[in-house]
Amino acid sequence: MNYFSDIYKDKKVLVTGHTGFKGSWMCLWLEKLGADVYGIALDPPSAENHFEQLNLQMKVIRLDIRNGEQVQKEISAIQPDIVFHLAAQPLVRTSYEIPIETWETNVIGSLNIYEACRNTNSVRVIVSITTDKVYENKEWCWGYRENDPLGGHDPYSASKAGADIATTSYRRSFWPTEEYGKSHHVLMAQTRAGNVIGGGDWAKDRLIPDLMRGAQNNEEAVLRNPSSTRPWEHVLEPLSGYLLLGQKLWEKHSEYAKAWNFGPAEVGVLPVSGVVQALNEAWPKLKYRIETPKHAPHEAGLLTLDCSQARTELQWKPVWDGPNCFYKTAEWYREYLENARVISVQQLEEYQADAAKMNLCWTQDISDSGV
Repeated sequence: MNYFSDIYKDKKVLVTGHTGFKGSWMCLWLEKLGADVYGIALDPPSAENHFEQLNLQMKVIRLDIRNGEQVQKEISAIQPDIVFHLAAQPLVRTSYEIPIETWETNVIGSLNIYEACRNTNSVRVIVSITTDKVYENKEWCWGYRENDPLGGHDPYSASKAGADIATTSYRRSFWPTEEYGKSHHVLMAQTRAGNVIGGGDWAKDRLIPDLMRGAQNNEEAVLRNPSSTRPWEHVLEPLSGYLLLGQKLWEKHSEYAKAWNFGPAEVGVLPVSGVVQALNEAWPKLKYRIETPKHAPHEAGLLTLDCSQARTELQWKPVWDGPNCFYKTAEWYREYLENARVISVQQLEEYQADAAKMNLCWTQDISDSGV
C-alpha cells in the first residue's frame, strides 16, 4: 500500500536524534516508506540500543547540535527536502543534573537546526518534536490544548517549552504562512506527544526500560511515583501523526503549519501503577517495588492532552490504544530478552495493517498536489 500517499519515496529526509528511541523508530519507518534517510545525532545513549539493533541503511552523522557551524555544514551538504527534528536532552531527572547542557541542547541546538534549514534552499518541510511537558502544568484533569500557556517546572520541561516558543518565533519571523509561496517555500510545524512507550527504549530513569532491565537481570524495578498519571501511547502512534503532518505540509497545506498534540484516547490515561499492571498481564515475569525517595526532584503528578485538533483537522487517530499499547510493548521486550529477536519490522507491519483495517486516511492512496 502507498502509505502517506507515497510522498516520502525518494525524498531526502533528515532526522535529528536518530539514535534515540523515537528517532530510531522514525528512521525505520521512513526507510520502509522508501525515503533516502539521513541522521544527525550523538552516539546512542546506551550500549544496548534500538538504533544499532535495527541495522538501518541510512547515512549517519555523529554531531552535537550545539555546534552551529558544524550543523550548518552538514545540513548544507545533505540538502534535505524534509526535516524531522527530534534531537534533545529528553530526561527530566537528568535535566536536574545538567541543566545548562539541557537548555543549550534543547533551545540553542534547535535554533541551530532551524538556522541551518533557513540557509539551505532545498528544505521544504520542518516538523519539530517537543513534548506534552511544554504546557504550564496546573495538575488539573482536563487535557491541555495547543493554545494553552506553555511553561515548565524542571529544566527539561522548561527548556522544551523554550524550544517550542523558538519554533513559533522562527515560523512567524522567517516562514510566515501568509507569505508561503510568495517570499518563501518552507512550512514548519511543532508536535507535542504524550508518554511514548514501545520496544527498544533503554534510557535510564524511564518506567518501561527500568522494568525491562529488571526482567533481564531477574531484579525488582523501583517505582518512584506509582500514582503519577500520564497519557501513555505506543511509539508508532505519534510517529504516524508526524508523518501525516509532514505529508500535509509537503502537499502545500499551509494551514497545518502550527502546533499539534498527538496523544491517546482516555483509555490510555493511566497512573504508573495501572501501566505496570497492564504490562504484567502481558508478561508476568516483571517484578517491582515501590520506593519513594525522600528528597526526589519535582516531577508532575497529573498530565493529559486534548487531541481534538489532530482528530478533527488531520483525521488522525490512534491504532493501538489502551491494552494493545501495553501488550505490544511487553511483546517486543519478551521476544528480545527470551528469544533474542528484534521484532520492530514485524510490529511496524502489523501496525500499518491494523491502521488499514481501520481505513485511516494515511493508509489511503489520496494525494494532493506535490512540490
